[in-house]
Amino acid sequence: MTQGKPLVVMAAGGTGGHMFPAQALAEVLLRRGWRVRLSTDARGARYVGGFPHSVEIEEVASATFARGGIAAKAAAPFRIAAGIASMAARFRRERPRAVIGFGGYPSIPALSAAHLLKIPKMIHEQNGVLGRVNTFFAPRVDVMACGTWPTDLPEGVEGVYVGNPVRAAVKDRAEAPYIPPGLYPMEILVIGGSQGARILSDVVPPAIANLPMAALEHLRIAHQARGEDQARVEQYYAEHGIAAEVQPFFQDLPRRMADSQLVISRAGASSVADLSVIGRPSILVPYLHAMDDHQTANARGLTEAGAAIRMPESKLTVEAMSEAILAILDNPQGAEQMARAALSVARPDAAEHLADLVEGLGTQDRTITTEGTGDERSGE
Repeated sequence: MTQGKPLVVMAAGGTGGHMFPAQALAEVLLRRGWRVRLSTDARGARYVGGFPHSVEIEEVASATFARGGIAAKAAAPFRIAAGIASMAARFRRERPRAVIGFGGYPSIPALSAAHLLKIPKMIHEQNGVLGRVNTFFAPRVDVMACGTWPTDLPEGVEGVYVGNPVRAAVKDRAEAPYIPPGLYPMEILVIGGSQGARILSDVVPPAIANLPMAALEHLRIAHQARGEDQARVEQYYAEHGIAAEVQPFFQDLPRRMADSQLVISRAGASSVADLSVIGRPSILVPYLHAMDDHQTANARGLTEAGAAIRMPESKLTVEAMSEAILAILDNPQGAEQMARAALSVARPDAAEHLADLVEGLGTQDRTITTEGTGDERSGE
């Protein structure tokens, strides 16, 4: 029975970077007795399989000005307006206690309707630089929660640092014992965000093949590649006698990360959060074309702690990647220290702290307590 339970609406765009933190918050709020609805688009619907079954899922009419032809861009304002009107009508009937936006164009209808109806609302920004939608709404929400610290905020906007929520499957492996590299079976996990990364599929396999035989004979690779790249990456590893599993998406990513001696990854906010909570050495390759270079900002915490090697795309070569991999695999003590350093910047309770803020909104005295959730920072 959901009657009588307070309703929270979470709105998230169609990438894992938005959806995974929303999933983590949903898991906590359900345990606390809330009714949870997720508002997303068709792209986001691909990620709902990991959400608890009791989360209500709805697809909204939204649009982006960044993709499509002239006609699609011209129609975008009308699709967005229709989505806002539909959401506002529903909110009038059901009156959610709070609305939480995680970024992306599908969050526009929910946050806009909440603003019109004066429903308490909050944003959680995963990256060190706000996306377009969150930049617009940041001055208009009651709480601006930040997953990466520091976050570059608009002038006059104060942020509350809670960290990036991680899913229960990740938290279950928090501080998993790390087995440093040695003369026994070792695993390298290669991940490129929820969509994979072509440049990692181009560079990492030959970089691994370039390693000394003494290291290669003990290695097994789990490599996330785009569907169109899967066959060629599999073939390359097979031709060079490297044991590898190549998939477009790993459903059991937290387990694979926990079993790895090294993770090679993009610097998406969720990937960085998972690495810190589980505690694994990493080589991070920030996405060159990320808006405002936000992945470099995401990587800062792990690199400054000594938990990761940051490798800009401009310097990414087969030789440089081989050298970085070998620097970690040839130094068990250093690798173990990197794993500990990753744990030192972890926020494993981020979902609980974010849920506290949601419940503060839900009580609607508009006095949001941030005690115990982390630092506060103004955008000034």
